[in-house]
Amino acid sequence: MPELTPVDHSIPLHFDEARPARGEPTSHVVLLHGFPEFSYAWRRQLPALAAAGYRTLAPDLRGYGRSPRPPRVCDYRIDLLVADVVSLIDRECGGRAHLVGHDWGGVIAWWLAMHHPRAVDRLVILNAPHPAAYLRELRRPAQLLRSWYILFFQLPWLPEFMMRSNDFASLRRVFTDDARLSAEEAENYVTAFRDRRSLTAAVNYYRAAFRGVRATAARTRKIDAPTLLVWGERDRYLVPGLTRGLAPWVPDLRIERLPRATHWIHHDEPGRVNELLLSFLRS
Repeated sequence: MPELTPVDHSIPLHFDEARPARGEPTSHVVLLHGFPEFSYAWRRQLPALAAAGYRTLAPDLRGYGRSPRPPRVCDYRIDLLVADVVSLIDRECGGRAHLVGHDWGGVIAWWLAMHHPRAVDRLVILNAPHPAAYLRELRRPAQLLRSWYILFFQLPWLPEFMMRSNDFASLRRVFTDDARLSAEEAENYVTAFRDRRSLTAAVNYYRAAFRGVRATAARTRKIDAPTLLVWGERDRYLVPGLTRGLAPWVPDLRIERLPRATHWIHHDEPGRVNELLLSFLRS
């Protein structure tokens, strides 16, 4: 199968890392954050995975945290986002790793497993829609209404202005009210977005995706890697129907539903998420 984009189009990603305290790691795990987070999102997973013997990397995705921020919308096409992670796996993990993704990190993980299967050992997705299922559900009112913000993000400069206004009040509410984080934890995210370019980079993911939506269906491929989908059923942004009808695309799939968890499943129930991760990676 041809690869989506040659990895020499990639940019180097900054990453946080955790290693086993003793001995050599059994294998590598790469954790991909979503919007609007950065590598700090995985602070409750990094120690648990390292303690279990995995060398674990949590990169800041393109445009986020301490990774480079290309200026154009087209710099955030899915094939380029995937190429960054493939390059990281090649450079740091010997070309193959377990891959875990939440939200936009999950979208990247789906695409990477489709188009670079040699790089993925096992795949874990946390509340991120499979591309084929998302296109299907967008034709129905429930998901279309929940995706209103994607249309808003197509406007120039206004989304960034709104998120920065009143000292990032709307962004703080996402973390304290929706994700139920402490004020101190929310402040760490706000600090990461004080660079004006960082918010534009984050919103450019949605702008680039919207412009490339027609090509999405034609580029969808079957995923052969063993896959775990963990889904918080109180997700405000994604309908439960996104977890159904995936067998033609992901035949080796296990689904775990957490009834009390929201979209921010790795924050809501970190202990349970860690248990599911370790059980699946060891199996």
